[in-house]
Amino acid sequence: MIVSGKAKLAGVMGWPVGHSRSPRLHGYWLEQMGIDGAYVPLAVRPEDFEQVLRALPRMGFAGANVTVPHKEQALRLVDELEPLARRIGAVNTLVVQENGSVLGRNTDAFGFLENLRRGAPNWRPQSGPAVVLGAGGAARAVCAALIDADVPEVRLVNRSVERAERLALDVGGKFRVTEWEHVGHALHGAALLVNTTTLGMTGQPALEIDLTPLPQWAVVNDIVYAPLMTDLLSAAAARGNAVVDGLGMLLWQAVPGFEAWFGVRPEVTAELRDFVLK
Repeated sequence: MIVSGKAKLAGVMGWPVGHSRSPRLHGYWLEQMGIDGAYVPLAVRPEDFEQVLRALPRMGFAGANVTVPHKEQALRLVDELEPLARRIGAVNTLVVQENGSVLGRNTDAFGFLENLRRGAPNWRPQSGPAVVLGAGGAARAVCAALIDADVPEVRLVNRSVERAERLALDVGGKFRVTEWEHVGHALHGAALLVNTTTLGMTGQPALEIDLTPLPQWAVVNDIVYAPLMTDLLSAAAARGNAVVDGLGMLLWQAVPGFEAWFGVRPEVTAELRDFVLK
């Protein structure tokens, strides 16, 4: 890595932040391209977040990623907000502009859709309804991406119907909200199933779902990437469904931020996937 007095700086703000793979990911690109720059982890307590965000331009940062628990707070604090981030209700990327103001963006929707398209090249948005499990922050980005890609209907399945209905209202578009116990009905005729919950993640409860009603030609995506092959993906693959893991979403959502901060559009490669997983 090349770091001089003229190095471009970026980082990731979170609390905690030690688990983040972003420094490894961006560090790989910086090293591969020989860029004079650095991407650092910034452990920021919630009560200090506003002060640190305001200090980014003064400290010479080109921007930063924002992770848990700061994504919603960033939405309220940035000087300028992209419309997609407003619809999703969260900011994951900060860009310091030439005048010193801070722009808030959300690149999770881009990362999700790009990963899906690369991982399942035969999938087409118009091929049928999409079923989305969960109604949290990740679900908001996934649903916005699907609506904007012209999926005919998003069937949102969540334990809290009220929360799912609020998501549908905020994002806009054609939604059908379904209670969790009726997930089987939502799977009928669906062309895509996406798990945005933490169920099935290492250390979390299992995701218990009967895939029988889901057509075998449908694509199944789990945004969880620890483990890489979740029980959901294993069960789907065993019955003949095309499956897409969640690591690519992490990698692709990082592309627009890196380009904005360092001036070069990076590539997502098989070598990068292997490196980030180590």
